[in-house]
Amino acid sequence: MKHLSQFGIILVITFLGEIIHSIIPLPIPASIYGLIIMLICLCTGFVKVEKVKHAGGFLIETMPLMFIPAAAGLLTVWDELKGVWFPVIAITVLTTVIVMAVTGRTVQVFMKKNAGDKN
Repeated sequence: MKHLSQFGIILVITFLGEIIHSIIPLPIPASIYGLIIMLICLCTGFVKVEKVKHAGGFLIETMPLMFIPAAAGLLTVWDELKGVWFPVIAITVLTTVIVMAVTGRTVQVFMKKNAGDKN
């Protein structure tokens, strides 16, 4: 029952993201709105981490399975991608490295800030 209520919280926040996406005419995916809402809820304490921890962990563990349909979709358009495979791979690798570096630096800044707050 604990997992069901945790999934329910995540689904409600995701649904709120969908509602905001339909109201605000910006080219931002609804999932991003949902992530921002979840971040605000967690930072303000409106939703405690313990209330979504197990369901969130399960979703992160199953995330690789979500890429299988996308990979299968690439196989169906291979003829169109044949001519541009190298730039696509290069851009993918480069942006992945940039995202990892920015995320790592951001986490370091927040960890230093939190360590400073505790002293």
